[in-house]
Amino acid sequence: MSAPFDLAETDRLLSTTRAVRRRLDLERAVEPEVLLDCIRLSQQAPTPSNSQTWRWMVVTDAERRAALAELYRRGSAAYLEGRRPGPETDAQARRVFESASWLVEHLARVPVHVIPCVQGRITTGNPRMAISLLGGVFPAVWSFQLALRARGLGSVLTTFHLAHETEAAELLAIPDDVTQVALLPVAYTTGGEFHPAIRPPVETIVHFDSWAPAR
Repeated sequence: MSAPFDLAETDRLLSTTRAVRRRLDLERAVEPEVLLDCIRLSQQAPTPSNSQTWRWMVVTDAERRAALAELYRRGSAAYLEGRRPGPETDAQARRVFESASWLVEHLARVPVHVIPCVQGRITTGNPRMAISLLGGVFPAVWSFQLALRARGLGSVLTTFHLAHETEAAELLAIPDDVTQVALLPVAYTTGGEFHPAIRPPVETIVHFDSWAPAR
């Protein structure tokens, strides 16, 4: 029996959907219907108890994007300063830092900011509640990012603005009973093809039946 999908293309989509920052096209507008198509596909993601409490805030207004970018800058400052590369920093870590710093400076110019949200708040220290609430939205976020990639757009999952979530909620009139979970800068991408990232061999991170090493 043949596979129900073109595995080569499916694998290429899954292995080349990268965190995109510096290759976001700051000049090209993103059509609202494209965003709606991607969010529509994300609605097919699995969700706890079939609750489907996802909500999406799409920000295209330049003044609001600038205000979100300022909250993002403030939220990122201490974190990035503590990870500033030194002489011993390897090339990959240096590239990631430079890319993250670039986004801080250019976020306001990214044409669309998408804030995935979920109805409800984490009001107790119960980790199961947090896992259920947040774990229920991130499959939809990843589906959204895959749908963007398939259409020639890029994004990156960020959370720096959440240090000032209340201010962001006031800016965007997000209700008090809604939790923001991330901010995704969204734009068409520039340059050539994306490639799979270097990762450790899968055998080094998988345990079958028991965490204990085989004897």
